[in-house]
Amino acid sequence: MDAVVFGNVTLDVICQTVDEVPRHDSIAFEHVVVAPGGCGSNVAIGLCALGVSAALIGRIGSDDAAGLVESYWKRIGLDTRFIRRVEQLSTGTSIGLVDHEAQPRFIHTSGANKTLTAEAIDLPLIIREGVRYLHIGGYFVLPGVMDNSFAKALARSRQQGLVVSLDVVRSPRMSDPSFLWTCLPDVDIFLCNMFEAYRLSGENDPRTAALALRSRGAQAVIVKLGKDGCWLESPIDSELIPAPSAKVVDTTGAGDAFAAGLIAALLQKKNLQEACKAGNQAGARAVEILGAVTAWYQ
Repeated sequence: MDAVVFGNVTLDVICQTVDEVPRHDSIAFEHVVVAPGGCGSNVAIGLCALGVSAALIGRIGSDDAAGLVESYWKRIGLDTRFIRRVEQLSTGTSIGLVDHEAQPRFIHTSGANKTLTAEAIDLPLIIREGVRYLHIGGYFVLPGVMDNSFAKALARSRQQGLVVSLDVVRSPRMSDPSFLWTCLPDVDIFLCNMFEAYRLSGENDPRTAALALRSRGAQAVIVKLGKDGCWLESPIDSELIPAPSAKVVDTTGAGDAFAAGLIAALLQKKNLQEACKAGNQAGARAVEILGAVTAWYQ
């Protein structure tokens, strides 16, 4: 096992094309994908598709949705030993409405994700398995990590030699990032998109936002910029890494695909610049088809 992903799991229902939802009328759409979603699951699936031996730490419900999600994990070869079913709770579910500009809007329920805490990180077992990389996905939609114990878990992971990355996702919880700040000194790579960077830093320029976030303790910050690529800010790099062109159908999961490409490249001992290019390529692959993980199963 090379990498472990800790994060949220959902069943996604992605509908296209939906621009508006009237209150009293029905609407029709042409395309739908029903598949696993959630930042944690998305990254773990991407890693497996890229040839990385990966496990996922997460929580699912005791419902039929859990079985569907598990069937996708089995097909891709994901290690699920750290997944737990939570009785009397549903699997997290997201309904994504993708508009004519390929942008999704989500309605979401956390379900079993709200029970995921730092205690789920079995560090002794992870170390025995030879894991080199720990990625945290969907930080702000995991209420169980909003405490000081999670920062301590990250610190212990780095002390054991793991590379740690953390990616956020937009949520009302971003209005109080105080627990995130306690984590960043024990994060090697912090990832966010430009909207999230602005919400967290108050800066609307990628470089100034990345610098502000690095000042919170992260060793490196990557601000994902969609079709423009990403901004990399580290002790030795401060630059825009352009993205390849892509025919954009749906941006759902693009940031998670970026994280998978980045991590896979780092595990191949690529430097951060090269890893960002690999992340951009993975993100471009993801946006050319409907659904967060559909591209990995083609």
